[in-house]
Amino acid sequence: MAYFGVDSTLPSTSQDVVRPPTGAAHPSAPIPVQGPSVGSNVRVPLGESGASVFPLILGGAEFGWNVDLESSHAILDAYAELGGNTVHTSDSFSSGRSEHIIGQWLHSRGLRDDIVLAVRVGGHADNPGLGPVNLIRAVEASLTRLRTDRIDVVYLDAGTDSTTAVEDTLATAEWLVETGKVRAVGAMGYTAAQLVEARILASAGYPRITVLDVPFNVLRRHEFDADLRLVAGAQGMAVTPSHALEHGFLAGRQRTRIRGALSVRGAQLAANLNRRGSRTLRALDAVGSELGVPDAAVAVAWLLAQKLVTAPIVNAYAPAHIEELVQGVGVRLSRAQLSDIARASE
Repeated sequence: MAYFGVDSTLPSTSQDVVRPPTGAAHPSAPIPVQGPSVGSNVRVPLGESGASVFPLILGGAEFGWNVDLESSHAILDAYAELGGNTVHTSDSFSSGRSEHIIGQWLHSRGLRDDIVLAVRVGGHADNPGLGPVNLIRAVEASLTRLRTDRIDVVYLDAGTDSTTAVEDTLATAEWLVETGKVRAVGAMGYTAAQLVEARILASAGYPRITVLDVPFNVLRRHEFDADLRLVAGAQGMAVTPSHALEHGFLAGRQRTRIRGALSVRGAQLAANLNRRGSRTLRALDAVGSELGVPDAAVAVAWLLAQKLVTAPIVNAYAPAHIEELVQGVGVRLSRAQLSDIARASE
């Protein structure tokens, strides 16, 4: 074999042969890709929050629950390497362990200024609800666990509190924004009427709700009802649907019932193992086969094709899942494909 133009078939002394430096790549090896990923140039405005995000948000619901710290960091690394820049968690995920894991990752990688950090509050057992005292304590506790001085988008989870007035919650959010602890306000679990009330209060100086999280996917279209859609659209909100893969069912890996006792995740998957779920997976299979992408990517592409949707929130168990999901950002479904998927999921 010849190195750098020296013919190995000719006799030579040790001084004649020019050898590659120890550890150097062979000249015929592929040239490694360097610099930022293609995905780092893909950004969309997150409503009127002031943030620009990758159209796929990585959720931390599995971190500290089904995924340990090392694996969680590997998933976060894979997401960032592919151009992702937005991470979503909640103070209630694994009783705060998800926030601890994300905080350690942000600190060890030095990426805090590059990541849009979104946190849902209201569900932690130590600071439940959205009352003034508990809301401030919840945000302070999240900041400590996340090892940061600010949250870019705080989602107020109205599903955890049916008694605190919207005005009281927004008055507390105003203080959090003014002190720099929170940059933008989002919502989850609010009714259309409550969002209208919040907008009226915003005209009086309270912070605006600019981002809306609603459980939404091809199997849960009814949860994003007409009134909520109308209000979100009229107010220019960015919609970031959670449960984008319906607890992993729309990835298509689980298609048969498991015998014996079911885990929480197993029970969630089993709930869709019916004729409607099977029809939907077959439709995703057909479109995925046609486009050369996995079912999970088709499910993400379906959401991104819906009006008002800015960036779905997705969870992953392994870095390979991130690679599948990110493919959905580059997929554009035709009207016929959207129609086939919608018809199958009826």
